[in-house]
Amino acid sequence: MIDLKAREFTPEAAGKMNFYLSAVDAQLRHRDDQPSLGLLLCREKNRLTVEYALRDVKKPIGVAEWRTRLVASLPKKLRSSLPTVAQIEASLGRSPASNR
Repeated sequence: MIDLKAREFTPEAAGKMNFYLSAVDAQLRHRDDQPSLGLLLCREKNRLTVEYALRDVKKPIGVAEWRTRLVASLPKKLRSSLPTVAQIEASLGRSPASNR
């Protein structure tokens, strides 16, 4: 199960995911299936907060950060070698305004 959060990780999110996994395993899991696992994708996370929130949880839950602007996080040398969105759209024969 994947839960995409548009905010920073909170311990409550881990508790909710634990609840969701219990419900999915009880209601949907076939007897031959492995236990469900959860992935919380959050805008930001504090490693220590995540560690404490998941310390006594017995279900497999992972927490990762996601970025909306991947290009901005790349090294400058690599970033400058990539085409812009406008250049890609121009090569596809459409203008950026036509997608709105």
